Amino acid sequence: MDLSRRVFVTSAAAVAMTTGLPALPAAATADTDLSRIPVGPDDTEADLVRKASRVRPTARQITWQALERTAFLHFGVNTFTGLEWGTGDEDPDVFQPTSLDTDQWARALRDGGFRLAILTVKHHDGFVLYPSRYTDHTVASSSWRDGRGDVLRSFADSMRRHGLKVGVYISPADENQYLHGVYANGSARTARTIPTLVAGDDRSPDRYFTLAGTDYGAHMLNTLYEVLTEYGPVDEVWFDGAQGHIPPDKVEDYDWDSWYTLVRSLAPDAAIAVTGPDLRWVGNEGGLAREDEWSVIPVKENQYGRTDWALSYDTADEGSRTALVAARPKTDYLQWWPAECDVSIRDGWFYHPDQQPKSVDELTEIYFGSVGRNAVLLLNVPPDTDGLLHDTDVTRLREFRDRVDRELPADLARGACRSVTPGGVTVDLGREREVDRVRLAEDIRYGQQVEGLVVEAYAAGSWSRVAAAGTVGASRILRLAEPVRARHWRVRVTAARAAVRFAEFALLRSSV
Repeated sequence: MDLSRRVFVTSAAAVAMTTGLPALPAAATADTDLSRIPVGPDDTEADLVRKASRVRPTARQITWQALERTAFLHFGVNTFTGLEWGTGDEDPDVFQPTSLDTDQWARALRDGGFRLAILTVKHHDGFVLYPSRYTDHTVASSSWRDGRGDVLRSFADSMRRHGLKVGVYISPADENQYLHGVYANGSARTARTIPTLVAGDDRSPDRYFTLAGTDYGAHMLNTLYEVLTEYGPVDEVWFDGAQGHIPPDKVEDYDWDSWYTLVRSLAPDAAIAVTGPDLRWVGNEGGLAREDEWSVIPVKENQYGRTDWALSYDTADEGSRTALVAARPKTDYLQWWPAECDVSIRDGWFYHPDQQPKSVDELTEIYFGSVGRNAVLLLNVPPDTDGLLHDTDVTRLREFRDRVDRELPADLARGACRSVTPGGVTVDLGREREVDRVRLAEDIRYGQQVEGLVVEAYAAGSWSRVAAAGTVGASRILRLAEPVRARHWRVRVTAARAAVRFAEFALLRSSV
């Protein structure tokens, strides 16, 4: 065993570790956008792999992917009607969260290990959780707090006060605006001035935007403008692709290009998900990523600039060499489009008193199936009719964090001697230690390159394989079937698209 090439580092993540293969390209700078690279019909498999190896995340994507655990808060009239998809003709007075305490939300999420929370500012029913100038279907039409309530204001202030980032979900669908003849009314896309001032408007915007939109597209733009200019910095704007319960011949073609432009202009650091250019839906609502989840996948543009899958959203393989070739006839770009895994702690997205939260074991499996597979977990925790996170859910969140902390304790390799050789990294723990968890991460500033690897331990005079994986990306966690005792450990890359640079090779012994 040759341990002559030694590199001493103070921690697993302190220094990125390069492993063999072709020369490493420079990392993308703020002035270089390599997050999407065009694909042509004549590109060979080698061309596609080469282009995929050059794709780099943007700064906002790197920041988002480091969050690991984010939270969803589905709250609105559905909380009080018992529906999952509202009708748009609800009496706003049904909304009565008389004990609303968004600081309680924030404390519970912070103590549960979450770093960002997304509020359903507007769900498909069109009810808005702040007093908007552009619809009466809002909290201001409820007698709650004498019509002066503002859930979004309270939410944003509480999250920031407790150190969480703020996200907003504004559904593209709107049953209420359909009833008022705005949503899906067949209007043409024309130039719209945003914000559109209304009678008695006391705003004096220092900047107006001229953007293409239908009547409803303009309504959404004005809603976005209010949210993104009056409630402080926003770190994630979440859209889905939902259509209202409307006749199929009246489908609204959403003005994605204009919506994206406005978000970029007003909240340049916000990641746009999951029908957006920054983050994608993983393809299920179970919180689980694919065994090999690529952040670089083939995409196409649909419907006024919407970023869309070149393959189906639920394809088992989104980014391997085989997938790149299969998608080529439909591909416009290879794009850094990492996966967000959404799932609810209860069966429903909104609170229902007859439902119970998932067990700690279930949540732990979801964690390893999302964060452990190069994705970010988005866990929905719905406030109840009092306006609180239920005590059972709060307890479960704390138990979940404690379990993850026990599953992934301190890195045994922190401060250990490391050797970097072509194709791998070797760690000398100084003495034999038991290991049953291995955590890996590529330095994604240089893209996602690993296609295959093995983790090996040195014992009884030879190296033996203890784990294997395909992709790595920003986070890959491998659980060994049994603890393995060894002093020397290594990760050996068996296949890659270009030079591999690891940011983390951590060895752990769980206390579960």
